[in-house]
Amino acid sequence: MSATGGARPTGQMPVGGSRHRRVFLVVLTALIALAWLTLWAWVRSPYGRYLDHGDWTASGPGAFLCRVVPAGNVVVPAVLYGTAWILMAAAMMLPTTLPLFNAFDRLTAGRADHGRLLALLGVGYITVWGAFGLAAHVLHAALLSLVGRVPALAWHSWLIGAATIGLAGAFQFSNLKRRCLEKCRTPLSFVIEHWRGQAQARHAFVLGAHHGLFCVGCCWALMLLMFAVGTGSLGWMLLLAAVMAIEKNVRWGHRLSAPLGAALLSWAVVLVATHA
Repeated sequence: MSATGGARPTGQMPVGGSRHRRVFLVVLTALIALAWLTLWAWVRSPYGRYLDHGDWTASGPGAFLCRVVPAGNVVVPAVLYGTAWILMAAAMMLPTTLPLFNAFDRLTAGRADHGRLLALLGVGYITVWGAFGLAAHVLHAALLSLVGRVPALAWHSWLIGAATIGLAGAFQFSNLKRRCLEKCRTPLSFVIEHWRGQAQARHAFVLGAHHGLFCVGCCWALMLLMFAVGTGSLGWMLLLAAVMAIEKNVRWGHRLSAPLGAALLSWAVVLVATHA
């Protein structure tokens, strides 16, 4: 019923709700665009090597910070890499989660702290991807150290790239990929199932983190491809972001997993055949 006692026509949204939805989509789209723009500017700047896993502590501001910050050789690279990874995650993964934010937006639209809850949902989601990024950074540093100590592996470093691509291809056929992708493709059901509406701030953060875990479970292997093709490559970022967005949000997106897996496995085989 409307405020004047008349019934609102079926299917018609309140004017305020429609305006709110337009503002919400514009703000989230602007955040995503800002992340991509920042990445573009960063890649073209003198500090672009910080995105591409260069030797951050050898020279320049990174080396200075390592000298003045306690335990700088560990802390500074981790902070720089964490910042770069979170920026990449915001640019690449937030577009894939628009349905999640849209569902949560509709569910909490009547709350006075609605904007804060949406922000906490995003923080929880990005926190999980940030933790994954730091774990990937540790693994990458360990591999670089291993390559430096084993001359034979240094001569055949292409094996690491081929193994990463092959792993990503094989994972596309796994049950874990299928289960996590299904959770990512049904965000409204996920929000309804997990949102309790009590201790709202904490639960909004936990909901975002929970969904982020399924998102990492779905996409971690594809994101590791950035280490094989170059983490500073905007072209590969855009391509992988588009693939993951289609997988999650397009009606036929789940059918993309198998062909993509076959293509990646074929790529790995070609690399091995070329170098063997």
